[in-house]
Amino acid sequence: MTLEEKFWQMFMIPGDLSIGKDKLKHGIFGFQISSKGKNDNAAEQIMDYGSTGSAKQMAEEINEIQRYFIEESRLGIPIIPFNEALHGLARDGATAYPQAIALAATWDTTLVGNVAKAITKETKTRGIRQILSPVLNIARDVRWGRVEETYGEDPFLTTQMASAFIGAFEREDVITTPKHFVANVGAGGRDSYPISFNERLLEEIYFPAFKTVFQKTGARSVMTAYNSVDGSPSTSNEWLLRKKLKEEWGFDGFVISDAGATGGANVLHFTAANYAESTEDAVEAGLDVMFQTNYNHYPLFWEAYEKGMVDLAAIDEAVSRILKAKFELGLFEDPYVDVEEAALWNGHKDHRELARTAAAKSMVLLKNQDQVLPLKKAAKVALIGYDAKAARLGGYSGPGNDKVSIYDGVVNKIGEANVSCAEGVTFKEESYKVVASEFLSTVEDGEEKTGLSASYFDNIKLSGTPKVERIDKKIQFGWTLFSPHEDLPYDWFSARWTGKLKAPKSGLVHIGIEGNDGYRFYLDGELIIDNWQKQSYNTVVKPFRFQAGKEYDIKLEYFESAGNAKFKMIWDHGVVDDLDKQISDAVSAAKKSEVAVVVAGIHEGEFRDRALLDLPENQEKLINAVAKTGKPTVVVLVGGSAITMADWKSNVDGILMAWYPGENGGNGLADVLFGDESPAGRLPITFPVDAAQCPLYYNNKPTGRGDNYHNLTGQPLFPFGYGLSYSSFEYSDLEFSKNNIAKNDTVQVSCTVENTGQFDGDEVVQLYIRDELASVSRPIKELKGFQRISLKTGEKKQVTFELDSEKLSMLDKDLNWVVESGNFRIMIGASSKDIRLRGILNVK
Repeated sequence: MTLEEKFWQMFMIPGDLSIGKDKLKHGIFGFQISSKGKNDNAAEQIMDYGSTGSAKQMAEEINEIQRYFIEESRLGIPIIPFNEALHGLARDGATAYPQAIALAATWDTTLVGNVAKAITKETKTRGIRQILSPVLNIARDVRWGRVEETYGEDPFLTTQMASAFIGAFEREDVITTPKHFVANVGAGGRDSYPISFNERLLEEIYFPAFKTVFQKTGARSVMTAYNSVDGSPSTSNEWLLRKKLKEEWGFDGFVISDAGATGGANVLHFTAANYAESTEDAVEAGLDVMFQTNYNHYPLFWEAYEKGMVDLAAIDEAVSRILKAKFELGLFEDPYVDVEEAALWNGHKDHRELARTAAAKSMVLLKNQDQVLPLKKAAKVALIGYDAKAARLGGYSGPGNDKVSIYDGVVNKIGEANVSCAEGVTFKEESYKVVASEFLSTVEDGEEKTGLSASYFDNIKLSGTPKVERIDKKIQFGWTLFSPHEDLPYDWFSARWTGKLKAPKSGLVHIGIEGNDGYRFYLDGELIIDNWQKQSYNTVVKPFRFQAGKEYDIKLEYFESAGNAKFKMIWDHGVVDDLDKQISDAVSAAKKSEVAVVVAGIHEGEFRDRALLDLPENQEKLINAVAKTGKPTVVVLVGGSAITMADWKSNVDGILMAWYPGENGGNGLADVLFGDESPAGRLPITFPVDAAQCPLYYNNKPTGRGDNYHNLTGQPLFPFGYGLSYSSFEYSDLEFSKNNIAKNDTVQVSCTVENTGQFDGDEVVQLYIRDELASVSRPIKELKGFQRISLKTGEKKQVTFELDSEKLSMLDKDLNWVVESGNFRIMIGASSKDIRLRGILNVK
């Protein structure tokens, strides 16, 4: 192979043959085939490159691409078509299942395996042979915006869910790419923040799921994280990628970067002088494939190859791993797919029904005062809230097929005549909007143009000749670590915008700036805001009385001396100001009904971490106003992470966590609301009382003193593993197959569970252990087994768990995995707090 051919086998991008066959003569690792997909939370398209997106058309397109590379390129090397498939292929026509955190909430590995098998079918029949999923990061801080993509806070639960999901794909020769290696969430619950975890913490909490799916489940790829680990970017971290992953763990698959991360060492981490050096560092540290978002970026990375900067042995090793995978997938012998199979299986009715089942099984009942649930099917129900009809699917979702909203599901269950609906308030609250371009104008060369005239300076004093001059259509910028222009430093520039502002109406409007400090705002020749200092990020608005149709002179000045620049011109024109009417309409609907169901949700997602964990204020006002009617009130929560509820929890009768329940989630939720399914979902994360308690997780180590605050306890609102049922269950007869075992022995632990309630239903039986005396501090409790069982009323079942040396092992002082002699407390219960049975196992 030529050096160019090796380089292109290490380069993956979104795209297809439309970029030009002449550009692809050396081959390529693979394409993320152009097709629609949506990140619901961000209300924006992810990897949307404008194709029609049907399953059959995508299969035909992939066949055409494979045919080109096999028949027309010099070496005939096929590509690996790849895509996202976190909870369903993120493309048009594919079935959208409940979000990953919801799948974890089922505590049902068989169900998760079945979901993964169905996604595999829809994926492989299109010709896609690699998915950039699942997310194995441990969600120990629920402020992180990507908690929804994970399987929760616990390494054991994550490992079991990941193994079930990944195994289904890998058995069918679709490569999985667990991510993000490693951690990806740092201080404050912030995405991609640097981490400085010691090796013990990584081995005990953050490595286990990755290690298991590589060594036991057969995952053949892994994606690096954006963050640095102990000062070295994950993408070029030799200890992490080469020594730990490839040498110690024996990983023989290939490592890919997250999108754009290979150059992150110089752009974000400042540990490489340029992209070429960043490429050299990454490949030699163990990175095999560079994932970029644009074909035209390749010269930035090719430079390191062309100049001989990258060790040829590292290149050859990477290419060997990639070609090995392509051979294992059978792409050289059988690269094409039957396009009719893609049309058949994508959105198949069986898959849609599975999505409904998964949704119902994921629901977690958090409160059920006086058995307000299940609702009677003859009841008159008021459905209130934006999310009652929105049918949001969560991050990294396709558009879904014929999405069933909560409103649709309830109507399908009890009939439209029994349901009244009030929109309530949205999960997104805004006091101000960005001033739209239609209100801004400037004159250039005698011609009126939309937007403001902008002058950018390479200093912070607006002095000298502008470095850049242009028209900015609106003032809404988020430059973060980038600058307004390549000729300007990202952390040392100033800007002036001038032009005309057309009045939107007659009357008082509040207008101003949201963004980094360091700005002045002149309107109609008057300095209305003078904030010419650097301190923080602020919103400053002033009242101004406009006259409809009149144009006003406007001038904005801004300087940035520290980077991470964000700057928006805002006003309250067009902002919904009829909150009272929205709430009164909801109250009216509730009063006319027998029960009110308020559907409330949160805003989160990638790069949308939450400093506060409560519902938006207007939603809390809505809930309390409805509850004051005296009608039984149930709150259904839509979201992918913990929600605090101090201001309304005690005022409502029922609370149900619906997560993002998928395209058939409305029907699944209705099954639970009206008692056709008894809820048995359990929390895979801890819900804190307040965000101030974060990070809060169940398996902490002893504190050495106490864990309370002066003005708040250290206890959660809802603990890990928690969830109510419409029925009740009794635990009894804890038995060990033997009470004293050798270190390498296996012991069976069993108990009897009886459904003592009036509803058939499921119970999730959870086994925890505690090492009562160890050479190093151990967690106060660790999940080591769980089973979801179905029991009819009055039925009993014996549940048996197996504990072996792996589950009893720990890292000693020298970081060796050992089983120490002594007593282990064995606990079985309905949550990490609700322990029903306990005994002592002695290890000799």
